[in-house]
Amino acid sequence: MADRIKDTEQYYDEFAEWYERERHEGYHALLDALEVDLVRPRAAGQDVLDVGCGTGLTLRHIAPIARRAVGVDISDGMLERARARGLDVFQASATELPFEDESFDLVYSFKVLPHVRELERALDELARVTRPGGALLLEFYNPLSLRYLVKRLKRGKISDTTTEAEVYTRFDSLRSLKRRLPPQLRLTGIRGIRVFTPVAAVYQIPLVKNLVERLEWWGRDSMFRHFGGFLVLELRKDGR
Repeated sequence: MADRIKDTEQYYDEFAEWYERERHEGYHALLDALEVDLVRPRAAGQDVLDVGCGTGLTLRHIAPIARRAVGVDISDGMLERARARGLDVFQASATELPFEDESFDLVYSFKVLPHVRELERALDELARVTRPGGALLLEFYNPLSLRYLVKRLKRGKISDTTTEAEVYTRFDSLRSLKRRLPPQLRLTGIRGIRVFTPVAAVYQIPLVKNLVERLEWWGRDSMFRHFGGFLVLELRKDGR
């Protein structure tokens, strides 16, 4: 299996050609809205870093309200589209960020860390560039979720040329993530995204779509949040 795993940069460069094809409505648009809603109130007037910014779909909402908003991604294909949006972005890996220590008040990363093999190294880097007292919003794939069960039953295509089995992906339990956190990061909250959605196709059914969307907005912050397919850890870096 190992020799079938594609280089992550190669995959996202391929993915960039059609990444936004279905992201402006339905399932993907809902996920983006749930995530942007978490970032926006924390970003106003702050220096903000988006790790794994892709084509800038989240960063474009944050840049106008932040003091400074910067994005990094390993894929130059993705970044080409972010630059076309006028965003301040750099090509870099989560495990080696091109910034000085304590450069940002807020660091966030969605759907990136589950594809990083050296997770502890990436977490150390994210903590390093965060200022004391600063916040982090980090998203992980949750094995205790409906999404995980569906993925185990069926592994589909995630780009025109790539299947899920060909891209390194990790699912980390909350207990495991707590053990991996750098000592200077303190867990302050948990949000769950995609709590009730069985498959993305339900968003193609008008009445069902409206119901599930309402459930997802409620479920993100409810007692069911621990069962979200995507767990967002809210973290705070200890001050001096």
